Amino acid sequence: MSAVDIGQAKSTDGATFSERLEVLKEKVKALYLSDNTPWTIGYSGGKDSTAVVQLVWISLADLPVERRTKPVYVITTDTLVENPVVAAWVNQSLDTMKGAAGEQHMPVEPRLLTPDVENTFWVNLIGRGYPAPRPRFRWCTERLKIKPSNRFIESVANSYSEVILLLGARRQESAARAHGFNERDKIAVRESLTPHPDLVNTLVYTPIEDWSNDDVWTFLLRVSNPWGYSNKDLLSMYRGATEDNECPVVVDTSTPSCGNSRFGCWTCTLVDEDKSMAAMIQNDHEKEWMLPLLEVRNELDFRSEAARRKDLERRDFRRMGGHLQYYRDRNGEAQLIPGPYTQPAREYWLRRVLAAQRIIRDDEYAPDYVRRIELITLDELEEIRRIWITEKHEVEDLVPRIYEAEMGEPYPGANRPVVDLFEGELLEFLNEACGGNRVRYETARNLLVIERRYRSMGTRRGLFKEIEKALKAGCFESRNEALEFKRQEAEIQGDSEGTPAGKQIREDLPEYLASYDPN
Repeated sequence: MSAVDIGQAKSTDGATFSERLEVLKEKVKALYLSDNTPWTIGYSGGKDSTAVVQLVWISLADLPVERRTKPVYVITTDTLVENPVVAAWVNQSLDTMKGAAGEQHMPVEPRLLTPDVENTFWVNLIGRGYPAPRPRFRWCTERLKIKPSNRFIESVANSYSEVILLLGARRQESAARAHGFNERDKIAVRESLTPHPDLVNTLVYTPIEDWSNDDVWTFLLRVSNPWGYSNKDLLSMYRGATEDNECPVVVDTSTPSCGNSRFGCWTCTLVDEDKSMAAMIQNDHEKEWMLPLLEVRNELDFRSEAARRKDLERRDFRRMGGHLQYYRDRNGEAQLIPGPYTQPAREYWLRRVLAAQRIIRDDEYAPDYVRRIELITLDELEEIRRIWITEKHEVEDLVPRIYEAEMGEPYPGANRPVVDLFEGELLEFLNEACGGNRVRYETARNLLVIERRYRSMGTRRGLFKEIEKALKAGCFESRNEALEFKRQEAEIQGDSEGTPAGKQIREDLPEYLASYDPN
């Protein structure tokens, strides 16, 4: 059925889509004029959110300029690990939208949001050592998506006492989504408006909730994009992949992960495979430059037996705080719960990401907009560097050296003074004195760093506590030694410190180990 045919097709109430569109436009205008509450539209650049922005734009365009008084914020959250093709599309759309809004005297204000540097994907994975996100440890969504969006929405609500959030959610997306709409309808405070479950003074409006997938595309292809961006190019981008969903603007944990949708983060390991990026590479030779991204993403994944074993090897047998924790497997044997990525593993991931960045930049067939691509930003590199030195006592200061080795250019970050005790040769001698044993070396190094740090302080209060913590973390030189200790301890204590309360004994050892929070 063509777009024109669909536009003339009648719904169950006998109205054509064109007729229903006019009714909806009147509803949007009436709601806009009903109060002084500002609007915020979640815009991801996908078809549904594009349809909402376009609907609002053409509706308000019918109003006299003097009645377009309250702002309509269009917010997009860039996780900094977005699919580069989609990120470029969205950023250009926002720039075009901003210019068109000024020319047309529209109250539309595009805003590009990003997570705080301490919350970004690479700072947590490479800096702190969090394992790649997984279903039972989905640490990324709140940090990368929810917090930036909610922070902006809350700031608008605080400034105006209330805010209306417009989303592109539709009933026909899934049975679960339809059920959610039915539950929301029961608590509506005004026609079409329901309270947000988590955000105070925030009402939610979903103007296209009753539209079908055909309705969305009909609207986008029959009605010209009012800010001058090509909806046909959007359709072409969708055709480049196998699925027909989009990455929604996430404002709560009930929103589907970007990984379950058409356009998500290129690093996402919450799904079995990144079908959209794989399809882009397969279907368009001009996007073969994305292959290094897919390779890094697939190496981050942990689903195959070999990948699970590799993931376990890269993770410390101690938890983030240096302590041990265990659970019992299906045979009743105590097993250690792994912690964060080790120092060598974190260094490896930094090398892999920078190598991929360099390969893409050097690809003569890559488009111009990725010739200076930053898979990891300088701010992130500096935060990783800070965490390694100050929080993990890794005074080798390897970030600049890794950058220069992989990128073939000087490190653009700050010059840090070298502490004489920790110059390269002395650290090498220390490693030799420890027989090359990683745990021995890290323990000795950490003790020296702690002592030197407290030496310069006015008070040495807390020194012995820090020393004790470092010694406890380094009292086992291998995973097997630590495991044997915990098994003996479990027998003596009768599991009083075993599997955390409320956790059931897991029978799938590899999956459980791969999925557990490292803290």
